[in-house]
Amino acid sequence: MLIQTAYNDIKARYAGSFIGLAWAVLYPLLFLACYASMYVFVFNARFQMMEPSDYVLMIFSGLVPFIGFQEALANTNCVVGNASLMKNTLFPIELVPVKTILTSQPTQISGFVLILLALGVFGKTSKYAALLPVVWGLQILFNIGFLWVFSSLDVIFRDLQNIAGILTIFLMMVSPIAYPATMVPENLQPFLRLNPLYYIISCYQDVLIFQRLPRMSLFIPNVIMSFGLFILGYAFFMRLKGVFIDNV
Repeated sequence: MLIQTAYNDIKARYAGSFIGLAWAVLYPLLFLACYASMYVFVFNARFQMMEPSDYVLMIFSGLVPFIGFQEALANTNCVVGNASLMKNTLFPIELVPVKTILTSQPTQISGFVLILLALGVFGKTSKYAALLPVVWGLQILFNIGFLWVFSSLDVIFRDLQNIAGILTIFLMMVSPIAYPATMVPENLQPFLRLNPLYYIISCYQDVLIFQRLPRMSLFIPNVIMSFGLFILGYAFFMRLKGVFIDNV
């Protein structure tokens, strides 16, 4: 039921669009073009040890997971928007955030396919890219747990939807997408470690761009954070589930 409803939502999402599902490919490409153009051409940001193509791929490998998280932030009202399901005994309301995350995956999958194709064209493919599904799976767990928490809070505090847009812009600026974390000054490193996207994005860049195993100092916190938020998010959602009917 979950897979079928997610599939129906994906079809409905692109229904009526001129190019339809092709937006799942075009959106990350347009996002990359805007973001990379700003850093490469306007700021003239480039690292001595990286070719321009490597730098753009590094940006892309950070943008794709960020887009996936952005989808979670943009849908914090998914429970409120599915108020009719409160009385539906066939589809548990706790699966609505899960369905929302699954529905957002075509864009992220398309982005990963484009990255892998580009790595192959430039001869940058490595055996560590095989770990991509592991890192991706951890992010899905994180996104679901995040949405369980924030969609629950949105039922009570409707201002969250407005705050989410501001938070998206802030996280884009402070996440190591167009720069490696090593460039952040030492006195600001503790603040960087408070950003959950730092661990997620860095693990992606390790296996895809830097052709190495994810650093344990990043991978272990990523595993703990993803599984921890998934479990706590579910418990939090189920705890507040009883008050949804009175507030939706």
